[in-house]
Amino acid sequence: MGGYYRIVIKCLLPAVLAAGSLTVGLPAAGAQVVLARQVTLMGSRFEITLTDKDSVLAKKHIDHVIAEVTRIENLISEWQPGTQVSEINRNAGIRPVKVDREVFDLARRAIAYSEQSQGAFDISIAAMDRLWTFDGSMTGMPSPEAIRKSVEKVGYRNIVLDSANSTVYLALKGMKIGFGSIGKGYAADKGRELMQSFGVQGGIVNASGDLSAWGAQPDRKPWKIGINHPFKPRKILKVFKIKEASVATSGSYERYAEIDGRRYSHIIDPKTGYPSTGLTSVTVTGPSAEFANALSTSVMVLGEKEGIQFLKRFPAYEYVVVTDTGKVIKG
Repeated sequence: MGGYYRIVIKCLLPAVLAAGSLTVGLPAAGAQVVLARQVTLMGSRFEITLTDKDSVLAKKHIDHVIAEVTRIENLISEWQPGTQVSEINRNAGIRPVKVDREVFDLARRAIAYSEQSQGAFDISIAAMDRLWTFDGSMTGMPSPEAIRKSVEKVGYRNIVLDSANSTVYLALKGMKIGFGSIGKGYAADKGRELMQSFGVQGGIVNASGDLSAWGAQPDRKPWKIGINHPFKPRKILKVFKIKEASVATSGSYERYAEIDGRRYSHIIDPKTGYPSTGLTSVTVTGPSAEFANALSTSVMVLGEKEGIQFLKRFPAYEYVVVTDTGKVIKG
């Protein structure tokens, strides 16, 4: 299945988990094994770390997680032509598409996230024309007319769900949906759920920084997830000590366009077509990686004032927000 393993017994293993934004320490103790494997899934780097009875069992369990993530990718990828999401997109403005209940429920939750965030989160942004580049080559703003046109097919209210028939219909020709904003978090949550059903003592399923953890380290201490400062890579802003929780980060510190001295994030406002500004990173931790990712994405779009008020509606979730000026807000 690709990737590689690291077996860690009675030592400290620091691993960078999310392009400079997360750090986890994994000390092992006793006779148990901490086994980690990295592999590319869903177009991203996954790292699966398990505390298990022995390395043979851990390898088998990691294979099960990889199989589960692959199964999910084969359902919801918008890039693979044979998936149910691709079928939905091909039939936009034509007919409803019957999907597995799992896909239907994911779409239903995504619409709920859009409603909660007043449209700051929207899976139909997949239809947006790609006017913006974030590789350093962009030197000028697109025209206002081009930006308006880019969001003509974007709008979660045009995603029509029929629960009785388990169908998804995109009302406008040319519409598309994509689960890139929550799909990896969902996969991390499902990997954790699967391992718990197998009785695996503890671990972390980390999908390029959207991670779900459970249990504890072999010495019974919680997992430690450190949040790095996006402007000061050697500085840790906060350490989350978690046993059964998830962490997700959205940010502009790696992918952005700088035009006339202003930074524009790769995270686009679905309502306006303009990149989000004002915030450099948003990290959210709580029970679900899927929902934490929806929250972090929404806050990047909402901005500091509205975003913090939005986060306060969900007391089960903590956050660390860094503005473009370097101000740190924790809650």
